[in-house]
This record gives sequence, C-alpha cells and structure tokens, in this order.
Amino acid sequence: MDADKAEFLKEFGSDYGYPNGPKSIDEIRATEFNRLDQKGIVYLDHAGATLYSELQMEEIFKDFNSNIYANPHSQSVSSSATSDIIREVRQQVLDYCNASAKEYKCIFTSGATAALKLVGEAFPWSRESCFMYTMENHNSVLGIREYALSKGAAAFAVDVEDNVNGGGASGGQEARVKLSPHATQRRNEAKILEEEPTGNAYNLFAFPSECNFSGLRFSLDLANLIKENSERILEGSPFCKGHWIVLIDAAKGCTTCPPDLSKYAVDFVVISFYKLFGYPTGLGALVVQNDAARLMKKTYFSGGTVAASFADMDFVRRREGIEELFEDGTISFLSIASIRHGFKILNSLTPSMMSRHIAALTMYVKKMLLGLRHENEANVCIIYEGHTSKLVCHESGSIVSFNLKRPDGSWFGYSEVEKLASLSGIQLRTGCFCNPGACAKYLGLSHLDLLSNLEAGHVCWDDNDIIQGKLTGAVRVSFGYMSTYEDAKKLIDFITSLFVSKPNKSENWNMLRTKSILLSNEGHERKAGYYLKSITVYPIKSCTGFSVESWPLSSTGLQHDREWLLKSLSGEILTQKKVPDMCSISAYIDLNKGIMFVESPRCREKLEINLKTDSYPGGIEEIELHAQRYEVQYYENDVDLWFSRAVGHPCSLLRCCSSQNYSSLKKNKSRNLCRDVESRLNFANEAQFLLISEESVSDLNNRLSLIDAQKGTRGTSVQINPMRFRPNLVVYGGEPYAEDGWLNIKIGNKNFMSLGGCNRCQMINLVHQAGLVQRSNEPLATLASYRRVKGKILFGILLRYEIQDKMGMQTGSWLRVGEEIHPNSE
Repeated sequence: MDADKAEFLKEFGSDYGYPNGPKSIDEIRATEFNRLDQKGIVYLDHAGATLYSELQMEEIFKDFNSNIYANPHSQSVSSSATSDIIREVRQQVLDYCNASAKEYKCIFTSGATAALKLVGEAFPWSRESCFMYTMENHNSVLGIREYALSKGAAAFAVDVEDNVNGGGASGGQEARVKLSPHATQRRNEAKILEEEPTGNAYNLFAFPSECNFSGLRFSLDLANLIKENSERILEGSPFCKGHWIVLIDAAKGCTTCPPDLSKYAVDFVVISFYKLFGYPTGLGALVVQNDAARLMKKTYFSGGTVAASFADMDFVRRREGIEELFEDGTISFLSIASIRHGFKILNSLTPSMMSRHIAALTMYVKKMLLGLRHENEANVCIIYEGHTSKLVCHESGSIVSFNLKRPDGSWFGYSEVEKLASLSGIQLRTGCFCNPGACAKYLGLSHLDLLSNLEAGHVCWDDNDIIQGKLTGAVRVSFGYMSTYEDAKKLIDFITSLFVSKPNKSENWNMLRTKSILLSNEGHERKAGYYLKSITVYPIKSCTGFSVESWPLSSTGLQHDREWLLKSLSGEILTQKKVPDMCSISAYIDLNKGIMFVESPRCREKLEINLKTDSYPGGIEEIELHAQRYEVQYYENDVDLWFSRAVGHPCSLLRCCSSQNYSSLKKNKSRNLCRDVESRLNFANEAQFLLISEESVSDLNNRLSLIDAQKGTRGTSVQINPMRFRPNLVVYGGEPYAEDGWLNIKIGNKNFMSLGGCNRCQMINLVHQAGLVQRSNEPLATLASYRRVKGKILFGILLRYEIQDKMGMQTGSWLRVGEEIHPNSE
C-alpha cells in the first residue's frame, strides 16, 4: 500500500470500503464491476446514472429465463403471478422509504420526470394556489410551474437560509429557518386576484432531498415546518395561509439517504431507479400519501385505469385504487420485476454504509482540491457548496461541483476539463446539469447574464463554457457505492498534472522543441529552408483523400477539396467521428477525364462520378453548415445507394455548388467558431488549408516513445504518420513547431495567410488497421500535455489562399511538391 492511500485510510478508513459489510469495496469491484478496470475507465457521473452490477444483471437474466411474466391486466396464471410480483415490489419501495402501506401508495411511472409531470397535471390548482420551490430544483421540477401558471395560480422560488435574527431558547426550529422569496410569477395578468387568498386553496412546495448541482442535502424537517408553521415561516406573504402539500424530488438523494416517511409529513416522493442501482432505466415511482392522492384530478383515462367506459357516449367509471387510477396502460412489468434484484444490493450494503463510504470519498476529494496551489500560491479550485446549518440542511452528499483557475485568476473552461478527462479515461459531467437555479446561484449569474448568454448562442449541453469572462457552468464529479479511493486519486492526479502550474514549468506550449537533423528520404542532409513535401486532396468530407505531385488552386482552396459530403436521411452530416467506417471510402479525381473515382471494400464496383455539374440532375437546394449557407446538388438514387452500402447507413451525396457566408446574420451565435468567415469554403470545418510540419510530427513521435519508455513498454510505441492529421500540405525544414509563428507564407509564387493553430479533436485518435477502426487516447492525450492554449489542443496551422487577381483566378495557379516555402513573406 502506498503512502497516500495509507494516509487516506488513516483519516477515512472507519467509513470507507464497507469494513462491516458482506463484501469489501475491493471485492465488489473485482466481482461486480470488473468491466471498469478492464476498460481503464474511472466513472464519476453517478449523479447522472449510477452503474448496474454485473451480478445484478446475471440474477435478472436468470430470473427472466426461469419464469414467465405476462401482462398483469388478465386473469391467467402467469398474469396473476406477475401481479403478485408487482405488489411485492410496491411494498419494497414503500419499505425503502419507511412508509406505511396504510398511509402511502406506490405509483409506477416511466421515470422520475413522468412522476413530477403527473403531480403537475393532476394537482388541484386554483387562482388562489401557489407553487413554491427552492432555487436548487431540477428542470423537471420547474416544469410543474407551467401547470400552476396556466391555471391562474402563482409561482415563486425561495432560498432556504438561516434566520440570523430568529431562534433562541423558545424560538423553535421554525424561527431559525428563513425562506427568502423571489419575485412572484403570474401568467394571466388580467386574472390577478384583487383580494388576498382566503386560505382554502391547496399550495405545493417542492424541494430536492439532494441538489444535483452542489450535492447539498436539504433537511426533511422543511416538510414538517411548512405543513405545521407556514404562517410563521412565510409571514408577510399573501400565500402564508392555505393547505400546503409537500413534494420531495428524491431522484438523486434517495440512493444513500431515503426519506423516512414515518417521521416527515411528505405528500409526494419522486424516485428514479436507475439512479439507485443502474438498471432498469425508464422506470420511476411516485410515492404518494393517500389524502394527497385523493386531491389529484386526473383527466385522461386509459386501459387499466377504468372499471367501465362506453364507446358511443360520454360515460366512464374509473377504478378506485390509487395505483390503478394513475398508472395508464400496461405498466413496465418486466422492469418492475427486475427492481427486486437491485434492492438486494441496497439492502445488503444498507444505505447507511453506502452513505458513509461515499461521504469519505467526497470529503477526501474536496480536501485535496482545496489544497491545490499554483506555483504563485494562487488557489486552483473553487468548490460550490451550500449551507452548513443542520436545521437547514444535512452534510453534503455524493457530489463535488467545482471550477478550476489559472495562476492569473482566469478560468479553465469546463469543456477543456471534460475533453482532457475523457482522454485520461475519466468520465465526469459538465454544464449546469439541468439545474438552472442552482447554477445561477452558485456562479453568480444575473438574469441579464443568462439572457446575454442565450443571445450569444449558449444552450444546454453545448461547449460555450466561458462568455465574456464569466463561466456558464461547472465540472461535477459524483460517487457511487462502488467507487474507490483509486478512482478519487486518479481524478486528483489528473487535475494536478494538467491544471496546476509548477515551478520551472514554462507556460509556453512551444517549450521543449527538439532539434533535428534535416535528412531527406535518402539519408542525405537537406538544404536549409522550408519545402513542400506532399499535397493531399480530400474530395469527400471525412473520407480518404489522394496525394498528388501538383494540383490547381481555386477560390475555395485546392480545387475540388471537400466539395462533397454525405448526409443521413435525418439531415445529419456524416463524419468519421460518427461513422468511423468512412475512412475506408477512398476518392480520386482524374482532371483530364473529368471524373471522380470512388472505391469501398463494401462495394464490388468502383463508382464513377462525372465532374460536370449537370451530369446527375438530382436537384438543388440550400443547407446550412458551420455558419455558412450552401447551395448543394443532389445525385440520383444509384449514387446514394452506392454510398449507403459503403457506410452501412442510408445517406445521400451532396456537392457544393456555391457557398455564402452569413455569420454576420448570426454573429452572436458564431462568435466561438474557429472558422475562416471571410473566405469562400467548401465543406471544410475551419479553413481552406491545413498545413503540418514533418519536424513537428517527429517531435510528437519522440514524446510518445519517451512516454512508452517511462511505462516500460519500449519498442512498442505506435508512431504517428502525418496523414493521421488529415493535412492538405505537409512541409519539411526548420525546427518543430516553427510554423506556429508564421503570419503568412509564400509557396512558389502563391501567397497564403496563417489563421493560427488547428484545434484538434478525438478524430486523430482513430486508428485504421487491417480494415478495422479502433479508438485510442493517443496522440491527443500527449498533445494535451504540451500543446494546450486556452482550452484548445493545437497542432498544425490553418491557411487561407490570398488571390492576387480580385476579379478571378490568375492563370497557372498550381501548387507543386518540392516548391520552396518562404515564411512571413510580404
């Protein structure tokens, strides 16, 4: 055992690893989650979805292969047996929440969101009602607001805080809790009540048992306080009176801290089973108190929810059972049957042991992150945490939400962290996690900030992580009952190695240039200077190109370069990142014959496409791609069928007829695109040309060899061919990365402007061998260690062809292999 783990166990060993459980954490990982270690994955997104156990799935398949489960809406033997299983599982859910079957019922839904939607749809809203919710609620809870406002009810968010002016010996808990309301929302201004509510309306208060942004665990005492002392806690509010119904979103918190409904007056509890034990997905539950269920007004009826109905007149008699009344159609009985095997795991380890195990990892990670310092002693990490008062909340849960800072105080964007984590085999989550209230609260984003971000094109799940210097989200790691110290340590080591500046470590990503002897292919010393070694044209976007000794230039770059692309039937543009088999499609253009030849190992015959624009009259239309509007030509069915066979997906071939930049029309939305918005482009992602230096590739290969040697795998390193980067131009001469400083260059008598470095993505990690496509972490992981600039991993430079004759192309504009290159020439 290493010293770091020994120190960890000294502090957290009494809680970590299930010391009094049926299995230790090491045994659990070895027997039930071996796939994690086999794949080298550190999984840290249990707040999004925890992992299913391999033994759990074996038991489920054994169960399904041994028994016959039938539709429970029948009287057959199998149906009756299935109904018995469903009743058993309902009781397991109630037992997990310590809820009496006399007071509560378990309604199965298609997920936690469906359970929340059911409450919103069926709640007895009136113009005197209000929907009150804490700021730390998920979007699926906020969606209930639509039902409230549409019925004329009011809605408002609250912050739960310590009441610094209350309390004392006789004050009680309610005097020490303060609900600070935000602005009241009304949908129909003309229908606002002129008088205060009478107190007869039903109001709904919703809060999460655990905030999925910060991990803050709210005390369930809030439920009792609202129901018993709403007038005191909400003193001064027009909604302090009335009947309060309490909803707890326990989708996340239920895993390690299920609500004890024998102690807390909660009316609705929402549960998600894949958050509990990984499988099944698409199944949730609404645990509802009987009196609250009777208040709900259900409109729709379906199979299974009615005792009788007439087809030709307005008559329906609904079932009286709460579960039967609200479970539309045939419930997911196979998924429900599988829940039993998940509960076996939770009951064997117990929520209490799991909570202590997970808390040990959470506290360790927080401690280590807060202790990180840059070489100038500046803090590296800021952690988003909530209250500390146990009257307001319990201790933090399984989540650590944070952001990272550079030595100068500027932010590392969360997209950069996620990208590098993925390369390191660490799966985490970034953004706002569908929790806009908590996100804005912890990041200090005003309504104006949020609206500005939206106008700038920022939407949920995108990678616009920093806008005008402000963060738009965070990095979140979360632990599960099978997480280990090693998982947490790898996270800390990852952050330390890639985001903490150390003494004597240059910030310049041009550092450690390797001097090289300039040798030709024959082994003789090359003459000084830079020369063009190869030219490659890629006619079809993301397919294999062809190399030439010389090639004509056009106003869009190399003639016919990325002039075609493949589009799926749904309109998605196909690339190797999505369809790796596109690398097996090769295209070659014979300019003399005016034909493009296309080959694929999946197609017997070579495809010939005439370059004349009127040869395949499949139609013309407009598409939008990369802030550019394109007029494209479609081909006839035989061409599309050929490519559909080649990629294994139905698709169409499109040819660029003309393009028109319209980024000025969408200026805000395209501001983060690294794209040449001034030139005419075909279907290139960013610019007309990508240039790679042979010496830079050689330096990269030296680094890869060094890494392998340090790992003890000398002689087995994979050397990267320059074509892995899909360059148009490969040059040789000079030192590695000299091209980074080029502002403009002349190749022969043609002028080009540098647009800066090319931001590399996972595509360069695709390895094509023996007809198979494999994914690896290299070379992107190594490039990330020394070629990072403000969240981008740069390798190679982008170029724009500077046309001399503004009225058209000059004659004889060809590039030729062997031409001398003059950097920074005027």
